Amino acid sequence: MIFIDWAGKLPDPWEAKPLRSVADYTVSNVDKLVSKDEAPIRLCNYTDVYHNEYITLDLEFMRATASQDEIARFGLSVDDVVITKDSESWDDIGVPALVRETADDLVCGYHLALLRPRKHVMDGSFLFRCLQAEPVRLQLELSANGVTRFGLSKSEIGSTTLPVPPLPQQRAIAEYLDRETARLDGLVAAKEHVLELLAEKRQALIVRAVTRGIDPDVSYRDSGVSWLGDIPAHWKIVDLRFLVDMIGGATPATARTEYWDGDTPWVSPKDMKQDEISNTGDCVSALALSETALRLIPEKAVLVVVRGMILAHSFPVAVTTGPVTINQDMKALLCRDILDPLFLCDFLRASKNYFVSMIDSAAHGTKKLEARVLGNLQVPLPPLGEQRQISDRIASDISDLDLFRTTTERAMDLLKERRAVLIFEAVTGRVDVESAT
Repeated sequence: MIFIDWAGKLPDPWEAKPLRSVADYTVSNVDKLVSKDEAPIRLCNYTDVYHNEYITLDLEFMRATASQDEIARFGLSVDDVVITKDSESWDDIGVPALVRETADDLVCGYHLALLRPRKHVMDGSFLFRCLQAEPVRLQLELSANGVTRFGLSKSEIGSTTLPVPPLPQQRAIAEYLDRETARLDGLVAAKEHVLELLAEKRQALIVRAVTRGIDPDVSYRDSGVSWLGDIPAHWKIVDLRFLVDMIGGATPATARTEYWDGDTPWVSPKDMKQDEISNTGDCVSALALSETALRLIPEKAVLVVVRGMILAHSFPVAVTTGPVTINQDMKALLCRDILDPLFLCDFLRASKNYFVSMIDSAAHGTKKLEARVLGNLQVPLPPLGEQRQISDRIASDISDLDLFRTTTERAMDLLKERRAVLIFEAVTGRVDVESAT
């Protein structure tokens, strides 16, 4: 376990103790499968914990089954803390949620660890806040093992060092943080609303440009596609499969270390948070490209996500600005001569609602976009020169919106940083919560 520099700077009579000394903990093995020989349950899943600070009965839990022994071992109680144990990204390890409401059939699911504080030494709300404090959670993140998927062992969970003040101070700190984080969260929510309005305006601008063009004097005709409506009369409608070549991806064996830490960016859905991609967190070697199903994808290819839970609400699109390769949850679209990659990117972004409506569910509820559906997408096709003019106009028109978005996001980041600092300072005794109240 790594050295934590705050551990020797706690106020008297605080102590630094391993989690195993203040809480009982276990790693769940309850999966999402349904068996007729088991009892029906509501399953608290990874996403329930990752996206919510508090577990309450208002959440829509997955229906599953479990044995009576599993229900007894992994049933949730009020003041339990549940943390993420496995993830595709190391910095998603150890994300905590506090159980505020429960029921007899609510059970902790797979990829999670259940922490139950011993009430005579540890308050559940304080434990939850400790695990939100970055230097505390960092212990779990750095202890996770893996290359493309990371996991945390039970022993590392128990070794995590926590600040432990007397119980009355724990409760006072937890109450203080509930008040202060609620205030900061209100400010963040206001900024998020602004971002939603900006995104709606940006989307409407792109949709209009790629379906109606930028010439106000042009005549229109019915596209024959219900969700597209009228398009300029001189445009064509062509299925995407006739305009691009599609390339799939793969994941090299993670046990083969010689396949990794190379020079070629390996794009997975978690990297699809930007409009242009040339670098990623994971890279593969030339050996991986030569010995596996991976293919080198050139610059100016359009990347889309075709599998993953993000497809429940989004359709990430990006263009490559250098050679990359992709994993199996992605497709690369190589435009033929009559289609400009930036115009295709803009049109695919405009088609987000259509794609979300066409998403199916794969095994275990994962969302997927069939290659057939993607290939059958009907694309309005202006002449190539007009495509480039439209993309240039879009880039110009959205630049001010994107600048405002960047400013708003920075303000949100500062609020979140303040929140994180506040939590750390409070749980390590650097804030006198009685004076601050």
